Amino acid sequence: MEPTTGLILRRITQTELSVSAHKLATIILDGIAWKEGYNGLSRGTAAFTLSTLAEKMGVSRQYLTVLLTELEASQLQLTRQKPNGKYAPWLFRFTAFDEEGEIEDVASGRDDTSLSSKDYNKTVFSGHININAVSDVFQTCWADLIKAAKTVLPCWNVDTQVIWDRFLAFNRARGNEKVPAGFLLGFMRRWRTAPGATPRPKEVPKPQAMLDPRERELRDQIKAAPSTNRQFHASDLCSKIGMAAYEARVLEVIRQFGCQRFTAMLAVHGRAVLAGEIAR
Repeated sequence: MEPTTGLILRRITQTELSVSAHKLATIILDGIAWKEGYNGLSRGTAAFTLSTLAEKMGVSRQYLTVLLTELEASQLQLTRQKPNGKYAPWLFRFTAFDEEGEIEDVASGRDDTSLSSKDYNKTVFSGHININAVSDVFQTCWADLIKAAKTVLPCWNVDTQVIWDRFLAFNRARGNEKVPAGFLLGFMRRWRTAPGATPRPKEVPKPQAMLDPRERELRDQIKAAPSTNRQFHASDLCSKIGMAAYEARVLEVIRQFGCQRFTAMLAVHGRAVLAGEIAR
């Protein structure tokens, strides 16, 4: 059975872990490549430097190591390796899902719309780049990929050849002769704009329309509980009041505001935070 975002996320919430380890697991899950070659990674693998993870978690490197050890010893069986050299990021993988015959009761059903089954808006950089092979980017297969990817990156207004030249020079200075294609996308994401360069034009904000009082009430409830923590909120609230009572609250919000189930769940979490039943 192919693992999906929904399957792994459910297993994370079901695994006995500290709150911080749960958060770290979801951060790693968010970075997993679900298409072979996406960002130069194999399917089911995420790449992070330890400093990036520590920054995202807001913890020290020492405590981050403790959390990684906890995930490695858990049922998730997190593994990490660094096959691409000293300055390359660590590669992370939940190996518990590599085995065939995954437990059926946590498998994603046919209605699962997790990111693992979607290829939308993904620019795939697969394979490797020979640094000393070709200096003219338009004689390679990378020109179109660079042009497609840079539209949403800091180098959006930089000439494709200039990006390629800078990438080659960067790797030659470090003695790299062949690198994963994902390094090119990472290089573009970390592009530093020179002083005085033309900034990306900003859209003029549109005046906000007056909200209906009921819609304002619903939004205020949702804001009380950050949506990024929704899985933990749901788990904590279900543990406190039971699944039946949780479902009843969700249905009550749907009837009251006529909203979608997902929105209703966020509102239920916000109400519970405001009432002091669960932590924010």
